[in-house]
Amino acid sequence: MAAHYDVLIVGGGIAGLSLASALAGSCSVGLVEAEQELAYHASSRSARQLIPSYGPDVVQELTARTLELMAARDPDLPEPVLSPRSFMLIGTEEAVLAEASGHMQAISHARALELCPVLVPDAFAAAGLDTGSFGCNAPVLLADHRQRAEAAGADIITGARVHSAQRLGAGWEVGAGQEAFQAGVMVNAAGAWADELAVISGVEKLGLQPYRRTAAIVDVERPLPEGSPMVAAADHSFYFRREANGVLISPSESVPSGPEDARPRPGDVERLISHLNQVTTLGIGGIRNAWTGLRTEAADGIPVAGFDAEAAGFYWLAGQGGYGFQTSSAMAELAAAQILAGHGAGQSGGQGAADGPASRTADALAATRWSIRR
Repeated sequence: MAAHYDVLIVGGGIAGLSLASALAGSCSVGLVEAEQELAYHASSRSARQLIPSYGPDVVQELTARTLELMAARDPDLPEPVLSPRSFMLIGTEEAVLAEASGHMQAISHARALELCPVLVPDAFAAAGLDTGSFGCNAPVLLADHRQRAEAAGADIITGARVHSAQRLGAGWEVGAGQEAFQAGVMVNAAGAWADELAVISGVEKLGLQPYRRTAAIVDVERPLPEGSPMVAAADHSFYFRREANGVLISPSESVPSGPEDARPRPGDVERLISHLNQVTTLGIGGIRNAWTGLRTEAADGIPVAGFDAEAAGFYWLAGQGGYGFQTSSAMAELAAAQILAGHGAGQSGGQGAADGPASRTADALAATRWSIRR
């Protein structure tokens, strides 16, 4: 006997969990995750930094709204999700100018060295600072979304990989793991597997591309002081930030990949350590832990949210790239408004349910993407 839901969300990362908590209580919600645990892939492997100056204009707008929603929720949590942590960009004058946005202010070379004294002075010429950036307590945020969703009646099923899906009558019939599900709306929040889910469902894929991004926690001889900014190279060659008594580092690579349980490649972290030991005085030694996540993007780099124009009741919530956490609450707010408004076949996802933040987010996305199918 199939379980029936108004909305079935496929994917238990930050996108799917955010939407489940936004929808639950307003309609019946089921969420299926292929892995045995939630947030196993990209959502457990993020840099945990929310940066208003990072990404295209529409992403910056989504980030600002997400920060508003998270800040409003923080007082009700056992510990806050947000903690102030500035973001500093360094490099040549041309590179910093090209990467900076309205959220970032230029700072002097001397000020940059005051904020991050481990930088070698000759390693950069210019710097920009985003003081509205925040560290993100990802485990607390994910747990809160799950608790809110389940408290409002949502069912969350892990170890249930979707193996079949077809449009039947006014809804979808989905096989996942050993179970069968029926739903009026199926949400594709499958991350790196979003295009694969579309193919299983008989829906034309969008050409979403996963990209590798590696990070590691390392021991250092000269720890960063508490309150240090996250530092990134404007040429996208590295970033680093304080992590407990060590430092989190990343080569910021963006290498195409298939959907997989990604792992660091031999030499990636070691080459980064060698480079950072030349441009900083951190004195990086041993590697405590290293991992690789997948950042999945559409061709234009803009997150995808909306009903498929050619497949009734199939909602895309994918392509968040490296902006998953920092756009998650705004994207969920938008998706919930559209789904509850009853949008379906032929709708582009470019209209909000009402005047308000969700409709402003929809308008911002619509200005870049006319429809899910162009």
